[in-house]
Amino acid sequence: MELTISHSHKRTTRIAVSALFFLTGLCFSSWASRIPAIQEKLHLSEGALGSMLLALPIGSMLSMPVAGVLVSKYGSRQVLMIAGLLYAGVLPTLGLTETSWQLFGCLVLFGFCGNLANIAVNTQAVLVEAMYGRSIMASFHGLWSLGGFAGASIGSGMAALTVVPYQHFLLIMVLGIAIVGVAIRYAVTHDAPAGTEKTPLFAWPDKILLTLGIIAFCSMICEGTMFDWSGVYFKKVVGASERTAGLGYTAFMSTMAAFRFVADWLTVRFGTKRMLQVSGALTAGGLLLAVTLPYFSTAIFGFLLVGAGVSSVVPLVYSAAGRSKPSSPGMALAAVSTIGYLGFLAGPPLIGFVAQATSLRISFTIIALMGLFIAVMSKKVKA
Repeated sequence: MELTISHSHKRTTRIAVSALFFLTGLCFSSWASRIPAIQEKLHLSEGALGSMLLALPIGSMLSMPVAGVLVSKYGSRQVLMIAGLLYAGVLPTLGLTETSWQLFGCLVLFGFCGNLANIAVNTQAVLVEAMYGRSIMASFHGLWSLGGFAGASIGSGMAALTVVPYQHFLLIMVLGIAIVGVAIRYAVTHDAPAGTEKTPLFAWPDKILLTLGIIAFCSMICEGTMFDWSGVYFKKVVGASERTAGLGYTAFMSTMAAFRFVADWLTVRFGTKRMLQVSGALTAGGLLLAVTLPYFSTAIFGFLLVGAGVSSVVPLVYSAAGRSKPSSPGMALAAVSTIGYLGFLAGPPLIGFVAQATSLRISFTIIALMGLFIAVMSKKVKA
């Protein structure tokens, strides 16, 4: 296939898929950036907010078997077009909710559409990688982070201008529809032929993949916590105002996005194991700094370190899983991403429960331990 595809066509396809990665990051971070405002509007405690955030993993888990069937039957491009439109379309409903149960129901749907879009867009990324014949996954994840950074920045600006979440989300919806309408036309039109490999719904990973999955799990707990709780932490622990509460999230997303674009170069220079060790140390150090010195400047610097720390972990783990020999790349990536994604989805609600029982500072200290665990577990990863 790669011999019949021109360089210009591959480049156009890569840009289109990158734009769709950007959109998924933009939609998710738009919601995350306005969590403090929605929490205040609905008068939710930390524990109640944690319960609401359980809706996202519920929706995502419900979509997992459906997404696999749909992508297999209709192709990732078709599924991505519909899921992308729905993901952006559901977003404004989160700002219209008046009760906690309305929010919970809308978040279930938002999680369902988001995971459907994520599975489809990552399938597109795999197909584009096949065209190029080399790993470019980190750059796609970098565009997701860039979308997250853009969403966080827009969210902070909207909060500063006292724009209500519904109006903010409506603007993002219109932008999302435009991105899907343009980019989907240049996405990969045909998936790999069906029947070449039958993938079970679940297969227990071997020791190597389990180790990689645990590292991804720890990293994604950190990511998920920063996405959902950074604004709340800055408002309630650091004492930031409504206008500046989102700046911690913005700081985190800025370094996360930036470092993903240089992750491949750094890995070649220092090796996978060393990169994972440094990443875990930066994550733990940044969180502990924000916990022990909860002032605006020190917390911002700590969140910058966390963003740099988690930036390369998931791309590194996916790359290592794809090279593992006992399993095919498809099976290996499915196993590792499933374990890791559980951390991304389940971590934030659990943080809410711990914060309700103790405090947000203790919750963030526990997340710092996840960073240390990444550094320890990385010793078992082949360089």
